[in-house]
Amino acid sequence: MALTRFRIDEEPHAMDGLRLLAQEGTREVEAFVSRKVMDVWAESVEHSGGRQSLFRKQYNALGKRNFAALEHIVSAKYQRGTRFNRQHPFVEVLFSDIAESGETLNLSELVREPLPPAFHRRA
Repeated sequence: MALTRFRIDEEPHAMDGLRLLAQEGTREVEAFVSRKVMDVWAESVEHSGGRQSLFRKQYNALGKRNFAALEHIVSAKYQRGTRFNRQHPFVEVLFSDIAESGETLNLSELVREPLPPAFHRRA
């Protein structure tokens, strides 16, 4: 059965990353893309050389901007079942899942807030 009714969970939660919810019939399915995975995905597109982690507002905005790509990645991993997804029906999206999908991240509206001097890395 296919996943339907995808949405990004923008409610407060304790998970450090992008949380997506979907339905398989009457069952709610949760998918998660960690902040670290979102960081690596963004860095793979930006090639900025500087590592600056995304904040919740930023990765939620990226999730909305790239909703169709994320829906495709989550659906593909979910359909592979428990053999490839140990926590089935929970779907943890890894960077390898993104890379294998061939989906590209649209960063056109990503706004990076300048970090205070105390947070800049020293060479």
